[in-house]
Amino acid sequence: MTAKNNSSRGRQERGSGNKSKGSKSNGTSGSFKGKSKDKNFRPHPEKIKSFKKGPAKPAKKAESDEIRLNKYIANSGVCSRREADTYISAGSATVNGKIITEMGYKVKPTDEVRFDDVLISPEAKRYVLLNKPKNYITTMNDERNRKTVMELIHRSTKERIYPVGRLDRETTGLLLFTNDGEMAKKLTHPKHNVKKLYHVTLDRKLSMVDLHKIAENFVLDGKMVFVDKVSYIENKPKFEVGIEIHSGRNRIVRRIFEHFGYKVVKLDRVIFAGLTKKNLGRGVWRHLTEQEVNNLKMI
Repeated sequence: MTAKNNSSRGRQERGSGNKSKGSKSNGTSGSFKGKSKDKNFRPHPEKIKSFKKGPAKPAKKAESDEIRLNKYIANSGVCSRREADTYISAGSATVNGKIITEMGYKVKPTDEVRFDDVLISPEAKRYVLLNKPKNYITTMNDERNRKTVMELIHRSTKERIYPVGRLDRETTGLLLFTNDGEMAKKLTHPKHNVKKLYHVTLDRKLSMVDLHKIAENFVLDGKMVFVDKVSYIENKPKFEVGIEIHSGRNRIVRRIFEHFGYKVVKLDRVIFAGLTKKNLGRGVWRHLTEQEVNNLKMI
């Protein structure tokens, strides 16, 4: 009887000792260390952070944060990327006050970039189409204080946009504005064959003989003139003609007809690079649709 009681007492003391050791290792005063043998163990949510191995690594800087200097300049609308390389090598660009001539130099978002000492920035691309009225000149500003096309589109966008090509003061019709230098270069270079259709009103009837001469191409001021299409306008008098060209030579349409003894009374550009004047009143502008921009990029 006494031996049995002593044996029971021994087991209780050993059990009590085990609990004491367990409470020392699993006490609430210290953080959890090691794995628990209890399959149902779940750490307290506040203790989970103690399982992380070291501090979190900082996220790597995105590669898109930096862009090449020539692309930066092109995105600003100054010129095409290829032209930017020429200007860079000539020392026209500075980054944070330092002249950069290195090809492939990368610009950070926080850098101050200047082109010919003018601060520039890679703005969002904007494309604005204007139905130009008469008596406005195609220039950014005029020393003689004449009306410019910039007065008509100054509220179209906060970005600074430029006219693509030119229309003389008396010519009306479609004129595109953008800050996309590469796009502007493409639309004005003859090798891309960008079509322009004009409605021409002459001072007298255009003879059939002269119509054929214009259509067959000819030499003007020592250079060959290539006319894509020319025809009388349906249901209009014979002094109203439609002519389609891709040449970018100055005042080329007026000079074509003057070469054959005609004077252009009215000249209106009705189609430019596939863009039309549909629903666009005289002196009114609009932004190009996404589809129209995509079409221009495919030229």
